[in-house]
Amino acid sequence: MDNNFKAYNETAEILKALAHPVRLCIVRGLVQKGKCNVSYMQDCLELPQSTVSQHLQKLRTMGIVETDRQGLEIFYSVKDERIKKIINLFLEEA
Repeated sequence: MDNNFKAYNETAEILKALAHPVRLCIVRGLVQKGKCNVSYMQDCLELPQSTVSQHLQKLRTMGIVETDRQGLEIFYSVKDERIKKIINLFLEEA
């Protein structure tokens, strides 16, 4: 039961991280586009870069997104295939 409970806790934390409209929008965009940088997301979301960066940091800490540095730019992408499935399940028609 202990291992199951740990798995439930981890899943609940991931779902909590996704349960914010901005983070959900970021992850959906990454699932659709594959990868992009903060500037692109900032333009799409019409939010300050600092706000987008805070949300990305939360997603990165939770293991939902990963980074790839290309020169001076950092590109983000969805790390966990389960997240892609969740996003596609809930937002495929949105």
